[in-house]
Amino acid sequence: MDSLSQLALGAAVGIGVMGRRTAVWKAALWGAVCGTLPDLDSFIDHGDPVSNMTWHRAQSHALFYLTLLAPLLAGLIARLHGETDRFKRWWLAVWLVLVTHPLLDAMTVYGTQLALPFTDHPYGVGSIFIIDPLYTLPLLVGVGGALAARNRRGLRWNLAGLALSSAYLAWSFAAQQRVESVARDALREQGVTVERLLVTPTPFNTLLWRVVAITPEGYLEGFRSLFDDQRRMSFDAFPRGEVLFEALRGNQHAERLAWFSRGFFKTTEVEGRLVMSDLRMGQEPYYTFSFALAERQEGRTVSVTPQLVRQRPDVARALAWMRQRLFDPTVPPPR
Repeated sequence: MDSLSQLALGAAVGIGVMGRRTAVWKAALWGAVCGTLPDLDSFIDHGDPVSNMTWHRAQSHALFYLTLLAPLLAGLIARLHGETDRFKRWWLAVWLVLVTHPLLDAMTVYGTQLALPFTDHPYGVGSIFIIDPLYTLPLLVGVGGALAARNRRGLRWNLAGLALSSAYLAWSFAAQQRVESVARDALREQGVTVERLLVTPTPFNTLLWRVVAITPEGYLEGFRSLFDDQRRMSFDAFPRGEVLFEALRGNQHAERLAWFSRGFFKTTEVEGRLVMSDLRMGQEPYYTFSFALAERQEGRTVSVTPQLVRQRPDVARALAWMRQRLFDPTVPPPR
């Protein structure tokens, strides 16, 4: 999730665990600090944009390593404030703040390597967009209420914020499962063989959903609003560039990107360069993560240092389409 959401969640969890055992501002401050700590890995340069993408949310987001770190941080905090008698409570607070960070990240589609060093599988439920105001606002209001009141009533505000944000996460998962059921039925009725299916929300909401189906012929993209009154869905078909990807076989960056995207990728040739795009983040024809990995040189495919290919959609047009599509299934997506 975005940094503001993680900061708010960390502060809320810190206040919720420490309660009246320390000053509310201390619990909020250290909760916010520890809640954003795992994302400091964004400042580590692994040498190329593919490595930077696929190593983000790795060791710094692993539950095992964060569990080892928790008592060390808790000890420093307790000693700093002269509260060593409350070390165990600080330990619990810091641990919960640290582990809820990657658990929340895992609800997005990006991919979080929660279980390192035991497995490097990039977990991603994909039921919530990386920025969603309806998740973050209850946390901010709850923390603000706790800081303003500094009494039991303020603590109840904080708990209410945590409860509402958690309920929203549960709602997002239920909505995702509903859309997935409709999409599978629609694809089955259309006689489509589905190898992989992705259902994830469009930006900033959980009412309009994007569906991507990997098929033997390529991939399909469709959209489903929770306000659609028919179970029928329409899809647009696109090639995945399987032949182009075969030319990248053995390229370590191509193989890693294929793994990290869990098979949701396409390969295109743009001005003599072979470009791989992660189909999970964005929508046709614009994707957040597209990388030039090789060049055509005299009939040969030559690997190059990966370069991020910037793809910038018309944001105003995209948001206007989302508002229309929410209530009108006949509105075509912007291409």
